[in-house]
Amino acid sequence: MTFTQTKNAPSAIGPYSQAVVHGGLVYTSGQIALKPDGSDDILQENVIMQAKQVLSNLKAVLEASGSSMDAVIKTTIFLADMNDFAVVNEVYEEAFGAHKPARSTVAVKTLPKSALVEIDAIAVVK
Repeated sequence: MTFTQTKNAPSAIGPYSQAVVHGGLVYTSGQIALKPDGSDDILQENVIMQAKQVLSNLKAVLEASGSSMDAVIKTTIFLADMNDFAVVNEVYEEAFGAHKPARSTVAVKTLPKSALVEIDAIAVVK
């Protein structure tokens, strides 16, 4: 196994890695709307801005792991409010374009740092 650590995405906020590469696949940890600058503050804007930051973080982790957004097989989206599904879906579609990985979306009671959205992924390493 290879563990990913990139300064282009926020560091893990607990005892885990940004991603693990094994057997030709990368498994990312969930990304929330933290900026990669090392600050511990979550982006406090609306769910649209948070989703954009989350997907930017996810892209950086995937690239540092030898993969990319167009190699994603499966994602899981965690929402603090299922009423945000439609707007997060629009941001997600913009980030993935024509690529349509399998996906689950679940509503959760709370997310780390009171985030509104968290996304993880499994992707093929190129």
